Amino acid sequence: MSGNNVFVKVILWFAVLGLVSGCDLSGAEKKASNQSKAIAIMTWNVQALFDGTEKGNEYAEYLEAAGWSREKYTGRLNAIAKALRDMERQPDIIALQELESADVLQDLARSLSAQRYNWTHFALVPGMSLGLGILSRFPLGETKAHSATINGNSAPRPMLEVRITPNGGTDLALFVCHWKSKLGGDDLTEATRRASARIIIRRIRELAESDPDLPVIIMGDLNENYDEFYRRGGSVLSALLPDDPHSAELSSMYGLDGDGPIAAASVIELQKDFLVLSTNKPPTARFFPNQVLSLYSPWTNEMRNGSYYYKKKWETIDHFLLSAGLFDGTGWEFEHCMVVADPPFTNSGGYPATYNPKTGLGLSDHLPLLLLLQFAR
Repeated sequence: MSGNNVFVKVILWFAVLGLVSGCDLSGAEKKASNQSKAIAIMTWNVQALFDGTEKGNEYAEYLEAAGWSREKYTGRLNAIAKALRDMERQPDIIALQELESADVLQDLARSLSAQRYNWTHFALVPGMSLGLGILSRFPLGETKAHSATINGNSAPRPMLEVRITPNGGTDLALFVCHWKSKLGGDDLTEATRRASARIIIRRIRELAESDPDLPVIIMGDLNENYDEFYRRGGSVLSALLPDDPHSAELSSMYGLDGDGPIAAASVIELQKDFLVLSTNKPPTARFFPNQVLSLYSPWTNEMRNGSYYYKKKWETIDHFLLSAGLFDGTGWEFEHCMVVADPPFTNSGGYPATYNPKTGLGLSDHLPLLLLLQFAR
């Protein structure tokens, strides 16, 4: 397998929890909050949310010379905040990609002060233009950021890992991701996405050693479609693989009925840098050995079309990937997942309302995804 010889250097930052200034919930509000049995989690690539102060890493269209300004930033921030406030089901946790800084994240939290996103965290690879962050109505536990370097080339964005206990229920482990884009070529950039998948796989296995029932959610812009393997002719080992006999064979796992005599240690050795996507609840892989790590993808079941429209085709590069712990009948359980495909997130044609920095119109070239969880017991 080509990925076995790729050198991956993992950089791990133990991050300090960021708190947005403001009052905590009142006693009555805490009681009402703790009685809630459902939460909503959103992931959204907000498309290059730069502030109005030049620091040297901005994209060309977000420079003062191109007409970008603090006023335009404020207008855009207000438009994003209004869109979030007006959602029929407001998210309790929001994972955001393509933010310039922690200041931008906190500006957004302040614009949503009535929604009480009192906890925030931001992560950025030093020297890069954009990072990612999380807004939460619940306290954030241990927070880490991971990044990978492959043959001297760093992944442009980190992956943010957060432990959270919503509404006093059981824990969730969240991974907020924005993997390497295909700029430079699909195949040439695949190794970087697989390196990111390698970190996710390693961390899920590490978490399972100490807490085997911990539900895990991977979310964000992974820059790969759920059916990437088929779109590229079934000949490339991509970071996201379908539960398919051809992908199983390509990955050098030959127990195609899922019951082959492959030792668990061998599976761990073989499944280094790709995630197997399942449409089963709980996620199980039919064409891979039993010990393979598979995650549930809502694409094709709950979600249709796509979240990103490129060259007149829908793409499914934004994801929620869910572990088996969300389908075991205890704690937080999967209820539903959807693409938020309504105005103002969409334009009159039903496509993402791409933001235009010249006119100040639009929101983002990606549509948000919304995940609903129900607390079982």
